[in-house]
Amino acid sequence: MPGDGVDRYRLRVNGRRRTVTAPGDTPLLWALRDELGLTGPRYGCGVGACGACVSLIDGEAARPCVRTVADSAHSRITTIEGLDDHPVQRAWTELDVAQCGYCQPGQIMTVVALLAHNPDPTDAQIDEALHDNICRCGTYPRIRSAVRRAIALVRGTK
Repeated sequence: MPGDGVDRYRLRVNGRRRTVTAPGDTPLLWALRDELGLTGPRYGCGVGACGACVSLIDGEAARPCVRTVADSAHSRITTIEGLDDHPVQRAWTELDVAQCGYCQPGQIMTVVALLAHNPDPTDAQIDEALHDNICRCGTYPRIRSAVRRAIALVRGTK
């Protein structure tokens, strides 16, 4: 209703136009999860510090917990649900990376963005890209191995 602080926003999410009804200052994460039912981006901290919610916004790894619906209306948003058998997902599965799995969608989306910009990152570049993605189970060695495996899958090598 006009004047009640709630507006309709058309978002482009996972290649589709979607409409959410919310105040403009609503965190994008809540619109994705509560309005659109996309539960891949996880709530971890609400302040952009943990990486559990990482999604791609205009091709860049971003944290929808600290971005508003209003600021996202003209962006291309991709959540883990929008990936289609991506090599990074296949590598994660092949190497059985996840323990509890809570942080893994954010980890995967961060790596997807990294490899889109740098198809052959060094270990230091991988560590830097994932620096602010917290894994409480400590699967960091498997995560790095999965990144290396994803690079091989993209290249078509064993």
